[in-house]
Amino acid sequence: MFTWYRQISSNERKTFWGCFAGWGLDALDVQMFTLAIPAIIAAFGIDKGQAGLISGVTLVSSALGGWIAGAVSDRFGRIRTLQFTILWFSVFTFLCAFAQTFPQLLVLKAFQGFGFGGEWAAGAVLMAETIRNEHRGKAMGGVQSAWAVGWGAAVLLYTAMFSWLSPDAAWRVMFGIGLLPALLVVYVRRHLQEPSKPRPAPNAATVPMWQQVTQVFSPRVLKTTLLGALLGTGAHGGYYALMTWLPTFLSKERHLSVLGTGGYLAVVIFAFWCGCMASAQLLDRIGRRKNIAFFALCCVLTVSAYTFLPLTDSQMLFLGFPLGFFAAGIPASLGALFNELYPAEMRGAGVGFCYNFGRIASAAFPVLVGYMSKSMPLGEAIGIDAAIAYGIAMLTVLFLPETKGRALGSAAPGNDAASANPVAAR
Repeated sequence: MFTWYRQISSNERKTFWGCFAGWGLDALDVQMFTLAIPAIIAAFGIDKGQAGLISGVTLVSSALGGWIAGAVSDRFGRIRTLQFTILWFSVFTFLCAFAQTFPQLLVLKAFQGFGFGGEWAAGAVLMAETIRNEHRGKAMGGVQSAWAVGWGAAVLLYTAMFSWLSPDAAWRVMFGIGLLPALLVVYVRRHLQEPSKPRPAPNAATVPMWQQVTQVFSPRVLKTTLLGALLGTGAHGGYYALMTWLPTFLSKERHLSVLGTGGYLAVVIFAFWCGCMASAQLLDRIGRRKNIAFFALCCVLTVSAYTFLPLTDSQMLFLGFPLGFFAAGIPASLGALFNELYPAEMRGAGVGFCYNFGRIASAAFPVLVGYMSKSMPLGEAIGIDAAIAYGIAMLTVLFLPETKGRALGSAAPGNDAASANPVAAR
């Protein structure tokens, strides 16, 4: 499974671990909120709908951050953008610990999301442009598995803080620790190298920044952008509808203790890591389209079973593994696919928009779960929303081209030659 790692260069390995750490620390900061939702609801006297609104606003701001930061990385470089976004989301995660009112937390989470989305976009393109073509799927899927590592660290932190401290103090300490990812900037600055870029033509004019951001809507890539955005919507909508509310579902509807909730989540998180690693291998074997469609179908089936069937606690613990395993397969695939759909001069903007537009649209899903839970059980609301979202992802990917093994050159997708032989064309 890991033989490919021994075949890559020192620079590829350093980039892999730099991006891996970035993803893991992102997950630590983001998942802390989902775990702290019950305590935040109690601290500010808000309802589930308002808690879902915080999650929704964070997703929207992260989408804007990813799109803008992706375009900025096209202009100013992947490394510089990566450093800035890491600092940004670390500082605003830390400031969330000092929020005194619901509106203050809402604004701070929005700023945190902007940096979080930007970090993903810059890091994803950096990794894709650094790794060799035949290992891109495995490397990108492996980097995505860091989300499970950060998520697991968040659960351990949650279990410790809520066992030792009062709920109001615990969630604030968790956010305060969110400043630690800023230390990653030191590693990025010292060890990572900017990928080489095609030289512009001697007489080429500098494109204004607003055009850098919006060129993903040019006629030659418009279809790709629209389909990619819809795929991102389905992938993120299913994930956030499920994972935003899963801790609350386990603690409030299944009445599990802090330690019990942590134990159930540990199964899901370990399965998520396994799913990322399995998806990473399949990406370079069966291709991007088949892999995403397979995992999306399995997500629909497992989420429906987990939330609708009258399961015992033991059965839920057992089903938690396939739930986390299949939920990992789609996000582990998107980094490789989206990078391979765009030419070099707009790759950051394209990847940032497609992946992160899904966050804007998917922001409606956790908000909707919160409001639907007022008139039905929370589990049913989660199941309905997540199944619809994963169904969208499964259908959309069938309309995108297969890009396995495609070289990251500067040719635009959609040209006749590229369509006929995408590997050779790029």
